[in-house]
Amino acid sequence: MAEKKRTPAQEFSKGIIKENPTLVMLLGMCPTLAVTTQAMNGIGMGLATTFVLLGSNIVISALRKVIPDKVRIPSFIVIIASFVTLIGFLLEGFVPSLYDSLGIYLTLITVNCIIFGRAEMFASKHGIGASILDALGMGLGFTLALFLMGSVREILGSGKWLGLAIPYLKDTPMLLFIMPAGGFFTLGCIIAAVNKLAKRKPPAEIACGQGCGECPHADSCGGKAGETA
Repeated sequence: MAEKKRTPAQEFSKGIIKENPTLVMLLGMCPTLAVTTQAMNGIGMGLATTFVLLGSNIVISALRKVIPDKVRIPSFIVIIASFVTLIGFLLEGFVPSLYDSLGIYLTLITVNCIIFGRAEMFASKHGIGASILDALGMGLGFTLALFLMGSVREILGSGKWLGLAIPYLKDTPMLLFIMPAGGFFTLGCIIAAVNKLAKRKPPAEIACGQGCGECPHADSCGGKAGETA
């Protein structure tokens, strides 16, 4: 069956919630757990990954009909590594503190399964426009996930947020949250919350087929779900 064609808005937004690379597809766990002890580190890693994802998607999409199938994997790695090297030089030159905080995980963007997965599954099969939207959406979803994790861990584990001290919490921080165990716990809670929200159905869908007499949402629905069914 042919894949249903998405609108530009759907192509961009799918990576934010529905196909979020971190919270839904569970990709890129290494940097997600390692660098999110602070919210700013999460933003930095997310934006760096988005830059590499955008650049590699554009180049791979533009060359998708030129790169031989037998060498596509090495070609993708070379393209991705080139953009990782570029962002590394930029951060080291202009934001050295962030460069030091990200450390080796910045270099490991080269083998990040989010970027390689989008190159193999999307950019190599779609045009440049769609690949740009895909990269921006996935990158934004990844950045938001890291920022959320970093915020929770920094607030609870350090009593700060973006470097600003938070009254009371700064005197009684829960150090567990800036440790690896706290990272796993925070990630699990956020994923559980996202799954719970994703599975919630609107009243009209719940009411459908039950009959208004037994439906707890009859007042808010007004019988429209039954008519639709």
